[in-house]
Amino acid sequence: MDDILAFFETYYPLKSLLVAIVIVFVGRWLSHVLSRLVERAMAAAQIEQTVINFIVNLTSITAMVFVVLIALARLGLEMTSILAVLGAAGLAVGLALQRSLANLAAGFLIIIFRHFKQGDFIEAGGVQGTVQEIQMLTTVMHSPENLRQIVPNSNILGGVITNHAANVTRRIDLAVGLSYDDDIRHAKQVLETLVAQDPLVLESPAPFVAFSDFGESSVKVIVQVWVNRSDFRQVRFGLPEQIKLTLEAHGVTSPVRSVSSI
Repeated sequence: MDDILAFFETYYPLKSLLVAIVIVFVGRWLSHVLSRLVERAMAAAQIEQTVINFIVNLTSITAMVFVVLIALARLGLEMTSILAVLGAAGLAVGLALQRSLANLAAGFLIIIFRHFKQGDFIEAGGVQGTVQEIQMLTTVMHSPENLRQIVPNSNILGGVITNHAANVTRRIDLAVGLSYDDDIRHAKQVLETLVAQDPLVLESPAPFVAFSDFGESSVKVIVQVWVNRSDFRQVRFGLPEQIKLTLEAHGVTSPVRSVSSI
């Protein structure tokens, strides 16, 4: 024990070392307190949760960096020397972690430009899912199959971002194949009546039913309807069945072929 104490007294004064340790622990506690205060203040200002999470993480990391610098200074190390070492180390780390720095910069840009927020269903970075959290380097998403997907921010920002939750309404396109022997005018009237009576189909923009194209074995009639975003799935998968059953009830037996995506 005497040898250990002598070592610390020779190279690092024991008192300074203990004070530095206390600074680190107290600073860590204060960084958590500061992060919670920032989170509560931003929540009270009704700022989006995505931005809150990002700023809270950034605040915690920045505070801990200052705490470590203060602790090192308390051990007797000069701040100029510490900053010089950190600068050299930062350059080396930056060269080794270019990809991570790109993800960090992309995370800032995503937060600033607000391409999407927590809870939005998006297609980006080669995957699709519901955004759970935008972190410093990655974005966490849950796929429609409820799989957790962690996507680098640079992958998201480097490609096309499709936000399915950005607008309150969505359009559904369906192509109906009719036999050349069918009465097209009658079929169009039946379809117009059907979509006009559907309570989930919006009146404005008005539904659109029109002849589309000649096929090899059928003629095509396009049906376009607008719905609220919350009703999209129900109409998207329910309307084709209604069209088929209604056409059959009116003597038109041709199948319905969907051309809409998702």
